[in-house]
Amino acid sequence: MRQTQKLSRRGRVNLIDVAGASERFEHRGRGAISNQTGRFERETHAAFDDGWGTIDDAAARLETTLTREVAKTIITYNRSPDISFDRTINPYRGCEHGCVYCFARPTHAFHGLSAGLDFESKIFFKPGGPDLLRRELSRPSYVPKPIALGMNTDAYQPVERQLKLTRTFLEILSEHNHPVTLLTKSALIQRDIDIIAPMAAKGIARVGVSITTLDPRLSRQMEPRAAAPYRRLQTVRALADAGIEVIVMTAPIIPSLNEHEIEPLLEAAADNGAKSAGYVMLRLPFELKDIFHEWLAQHYPDRAARIINLLRAMRGGQDYDSNWFERGRGQGPHARLIAQRFQKAARRLHLDTPRSRLRTDLFCPPEGPNGQLKLDV
Repeated sequence: MRQTQKLSRRGRVNLIDVAGASERFEHRGRGAISNQTGRFERETHAAFDDGWGTIDDAAARLETTLTREVAKTIITYNRSPDISFDRTINPYRGCEHGCVYCFARPTHAFHGLSAGLDFESKIFFKPGGPDLLRRELSRPSYVPKPIALGMNTDAYQPVERQLKLTRTFLEILSEHNHPVTLLTKSALIQRDIDIIAPMAAKGIARVGVSITTLDPRLSRQMEPRAAAPYRRLQTVRALADAGIEVIVMTAPIIPSLNEHEIEPLLEAAADNGAKSAGYVMLRLPFELKDIFHEWLAQHYPDRAARIINLLRAMRGGQDYDSNWFERGRGQGPHARLIAQRFQKAARRLHLDTPRSRLRTDLFCPPEGPNGQLKLDV
């Protein structure tokens, strides 16, 4: 499919403009509408009617494929000042949850694939990751800090039921008392409460659950293969009952689409045992902006222009602003209003408490191959 964005890159749009961003195809159970070419590709492909009238036929079933990835390292470090962690482990690239708003979609371009349907149907996994983790933790120079597990794509996406990579990473981190944080929108995390709860009791584990909406219809359209909203609330309750500190992330907030749910969503989180809450304004880097515009034109044509215009008003007239701290909050009157509403609701519900500091002093490094690298910390 095409490589360039359909809508003008700056300024306001109207309903006629947005109608031109629509696509003919829709795949059952998938978030993206199209499979536009990645930004690094030299050739683009476009669908066209060759006279047989087949272009309007129902889209064929899209199967998920798994590809082994041979990684050289497993811990990824970042220096972003507006992120609360400096290292992550991502067992998977791509995510079958199919959330149309996922900021990680453009990373599939590095594989020569699309941020659209490819991202949610072509999944890479790292079977050698656990061995790499033991090796990296055993280095004498390694300084322990909380590892964020599954922050780029969900560590508990459907394929985890089969591969159990995330559980294996947790077992290693638990064995060596290494602090870990997790963020998911899957009820599958309940499977690993037997590992996470003892770690939480030691002060070395914390969990975030992402809940974007309480509306099951909107959730099915926007994040088609993620757990239903009520299942995520049940997950918050199960984790909290196990003594695990739970943060609910109301992310992303999308003006004129789910922003009216800020207060009821936080109330439901508090009722189910969440200790704190956070939010992120919708981010649309690289190819994601066009993918989201197509989705709006398909599912919410009546308000798509308003949503896009509100988002651009928060980003200086653009679809995205990559500046630190502003990229996740936006600026301007509407962004400030959302921030004030969230802060007031969180304060009223006692969800504004500071997050606990995870311990690093309990870390016991793995023993190296010849027994020389084991340290007592």
